[in-house]
Order: sequence, then C-alpha cells, then structure tokens
Amino acid sequence: MPWMPEVFTAPIAGALRGRDAAGANDAVPYYEGIMADAPDALARSFAAQQPVLDDPRLGHVEGAGAFTAFIANQAAWLRERDAVVENVALTRTPTRTVEEAVLHMLTDGGGRVDLPVAVVSELNPDRTLKAIRVYHSLWPLTGRHAVRPPLLPEDKNLHAEGAPGEYQRALAEGDMAGVVAIFEPDGYAREPSGGAYLHRGVEGLRELYAHMFANGGILLEHCTVTDDGVRCAVEYNCVRWGVTDLPPQARVAVYQRGRSGLLAAARIYDDVEPPAISDTSSE
Repeated sequence: MPWMPEVFTAPIAGALRGRDAAGANDAVPYYEGIMADAPDALARSFAAQQPVLDDPRLGHVEGAGAFTAFIANQAAWLRERDAVVENVALTRTPTRTVEEAVLHMLTDGGGRVDLPVAVVSELNPDRTLKAIRVYHSLWPLTGRHAVRPPLLPEDKNLHAEGAPGEYQRALAEGDMAGVVAIFEPDGYAREPSGGAYLHRGVEGLRELYAHMFANGGILLEHCTVTDDGVRCAVEYNCVRWGVTDLPPQARVAVYQRGRSGLLAAARIYDDVEPPAISDTSSE
C-alpha cells in the first residue's frame, strides 16, 4: 500500500479509504490510487516528488513526466480490460511493504483471467516512497513470457528465517521431499499464472515440485527480505533452473507461515519461462 492518503484531496482520500478492506491501514492500495486519476497526488507520495517505479509491462519509469504518462497508461489499460482488484495480503516493515493483489481482467483474446500481482514499496522514515517495484507474469495475458532483467543486486548477507529459509535451502538443492515437508498439510504453492496453477496439500505439492526439480534445484540470488513475522517476502534473481543457466531474471515470492510455523502458502510472482521438462503448463 504505497500511496499516502494525505496527498489526495479530502473527497478522494475518503473514497479510497472506504474501498480499503483493511480499513485501519494508513496508506492507499496501489491500484486504487492509480484508478483515482490523480497522478500529481501519487507523485507527492515520493520523496521530493521524484517517482521511481519498475513495471513488468511498461518497464522503468523515473521522473514526474514519465510517471504521469505511466499512470495514465496504466489506468486506461485497467479500464479497457475491465479489471477488478482483489486485495490479498500486506507484508509491512518500517522500511518496506509488499502488497499482494489479484487482478480479475480480460486477456488479449477476450477471455477473463486472474492475474496475481505483488507491489514492493521502499519507504523513507517519513513514510514517503523511495521506489516501487511491481511483479507479475505476462503469460496469462498474452500467452508469452518476457525476460525481465534484474532490478536489484544480490545481497549475500541476506537469510530468511524459519520455514522460509528452509524452503530456500530445499529449493536450491532440488529436495522435493524437503520442500513438501516445510508446508502445513493443507498448505499450498501458487505459480505466477494463478488460477489453475495453485497446488494444495501433500499430493498437489509433491506433483508440482517433482516437475520443478525434474532436472535439479533452482539457484537464486537473494536481493531483499521483508519479514513481518507472518509473511516473508523475498526478492531475488533466478539464474539457474536445474542444469539450465538462465539470463538473470527478477522475481519475488511471499511465504506465509501457518500457526505451526510451517508454510501455509508460497505465492510466486515472476515471468520466468522454465525449462520444458519443468514446465507445469505444458501438460
């Protein structure tokens, strides 16, 4: 939830707060802010009104003029596709938020899809924004993947704690049994395409990770970790899948702990095209 409500006019701020299902959060959700048709207000959420944003569809955006054009394009795109926003979860720390949503929208072909989106916002101490990074796949919309270069450098000192950290270890080693054991019995993993690509329970998870690890583990370069004690979001670059080296590609995943401390959910946001042997969409 990146946008500061006080930068909007009172009527707009009141309307946006009314659409915020959480109610108590002192920020405006990403897509609600875009659809408010107030680009100057959104720009005021950034430090010194200097917006910096990265989007999977429109790329890097920097500066007031480029940001205004981006907001206009994005709002028109959402309306043309009859998009309905479902807010899913918010992971929040003093320096960063990770907002998860699902866009229910039209594809290029006219059908409807559910597009999972994650929005990472870097915050200053005064709550103004440093930068926003948006993650989602293009495959549900266009039937094609797009290679997205890294947005951040690797930080070798980062380590996720508890079940998210154990998941990262098992992922790198291609340890299918180890990954499945990290989830609660009714836990799930959701692929970036959402919808039918949600795998729940021991059998569903075993089938998914058997595919994913068919040729070995997945090597990641960790860039940020945002952990509020319930959810742990990790931004990373995917550089190898099994024996296949990949062009480094930007991704984020959110790992939600259950009451047991094991994972209740793993939600992945990227546009990486897996090697054919590991591609669950090829079935």
